[in-house]
Amino acid sequence: MIASLGMYDMPLTAADNDIFWSLIHKNIGTGPNKLDRETPIWDVWQSPDLLFAQTCSMPFRTRLAGKVTLIGTPDYALPGCPPGYYRSVLITRINGPLNLRDLAGASMAYNESLSQSGWAAPLLYLTEQGLKPGKMIETGAHAQSACAVANAQADFAAIDALTWLMLRQSDPGLTARLKVIDETPPTPALPYITANHRDAEPIAKATAQAIKELPTKSRGILNVRQLVHISPETYLALPNP
Repeated sequence: MIASLGMYDMPLTAADNDIFWSLIHKNIGTGPNKLDRETPIWDVWQSPDLLFAQTCSMPFRTRLAGKVTLIGTPDYALPGCPPGYYRSVLITRINGPLNLRDLAGASMAYNESLSQSGWAAPLLYLTEQGLKPGKMIETGAHAQSACAVANAQADFAAIDALTWLMLRQSDPGLTARLKVIDETPPTPALPYITANHRDAEPIAKATAQAIKELPTKSRGILNVRQLVHISPETYLALPNP
């Protein structure tokens, strides 16, 4: 069996993700002792051996729906977001564009084109405002998008609000060179999934209990507050740019 928490796994969170998984594993009573940090993420998501992983809403609705089962969605208690929702922050350099209108024709760094927070949400939001970015620069990760903006390789980027919070803790030197000029509307956050043939209900109960059992420090680092149910239909209804 495979377990992965790769979506928010970084030096800041790795040890606390290990604690989180150890609690989930204890409560389920089966599965691997350690998180998988070696298998490519798409192989994890599509494996028949998948027990537990976290995906993004855009991969779920475009490629994984019907192939995996939703366990539940973590609530990160992000400002301005309903339980289980998140949003993107639009960032520029401290001395960069001043407001949203200044982003028309500006170069945009993005992590990948199957990202809800880095790609779909900002492009849809900009389109609703009658704005179109200029050059698009793929970086491979939110942190790399932030670096690209800070280093003047791109004018702006959209960063997952939780990742932005974690970057402010782990790399204040980087985030001090950047500023938030706007936010996208909230959308459902990154759900936990399991293989389609598994019963998600006991895994959901084990995960909800694990969140309650997290040490205060780990809960603060991971920012997870509770597990909520968001239907597959809600995820599938989100538009694609």
